Amino acid sequence: MATRTTRATPAARATPATRSPGPRGGSSALPPVRFRDLVGAEWIKIRSLRSTAWALGLVVLFVLGASTVAALADYRGFPTMDPRQQAEHVFSLHDAFPPEGYLVLMLAAGTLGAISIVGEYGSGLIRTTTAAVPARGSVILAKAAVLTLLWGAVGTGVATGSFLISQGILDGRNAAIGLTGPGAPGALAASALLGPVCALVGLGLGTLIRHAAASVLAGFLVLLILPMLLLPANNRSTAGLNHTLVLSAWQRLTRTWGSPSAVDHYASYAGSWAVYALWPLVAVALALVVVCRRDV
Repeated sequence: MATRTTRATPAARATPATRSPGPRGGSSALPPVRFRDLVGAEWIKIRSLRSTAWALGLVVLFVLGASTVAALADYRGFPTMDPRQQAEHVFSLHDAFPPEGYLVLMLAAGTLGAISIVGEYGSGLIRTTTAAVPARGSVILAKAAVLTLLWGAVGTGVATGSFLISQGILDGRNAAIGLTGPGAPGALAASALLGPVCALVGLGLGTLIRHAAASVLAGFLVLLILPMLLLPANNRSTAGLNHTLVLSAWQRLTRTWGSPSAVDHYASYAGSWAVYALWPLVAVALALVVVCRRDV
């Protein structure tokens, strides 16, 4: 007996195949990845690195130790200071936020920011990440969010601790200033935000360069070395460039400068905050453009 074949109608051919039900009767299509899930994944990645805990611990100890040493030195030398220095307490903020300690914080934050992305390129994990999350920009934003929260917490704790320790020591000479003292709130905020700013700059450099040693070196040059090369304040051009850098902005926000003069070319207070905002914004924006246009 001849078998009868049926020919599919155009409507039947146009009907898409249905997905097989999942284990609970639902569709097997994966739900879209939520941003908070990406943030959680990035937090697991950075927390699992042994270097993270060691770096954060050493940064905290070094900054607090530097503040303690600076405050003790001024405590012992207080009787030999001239009356103007004793009255103005110019050294109090310097002891609360010692440059030696915060230079180490800047280097550590920039390095960990770069490693957070360079490590994935080096190990090939970035291919797995982009396969699971095709929206590469969301991955960069999640990394930026984790770095901001992590270093924001560390920076706030370190800045508050170094301020309280130094002022507690100087209080023995009646040379301490309070949290609401002249320049203290701005200096405390600038020091707390220094870590997130440098971490995001490191993230941007790491995304652009994609090489661990080169990214760390670039961060070291941009964050620490370049401001020192542009130090001469009697040159208007070098001074102008110097004040566009993160280190110079932090120094302006944490120190009591004299009255600006035509020779000094000191940056404005608002301009220093603008530098703080623009560096991380530009770094993350460049990272987003590069990661979306460049192949993995």
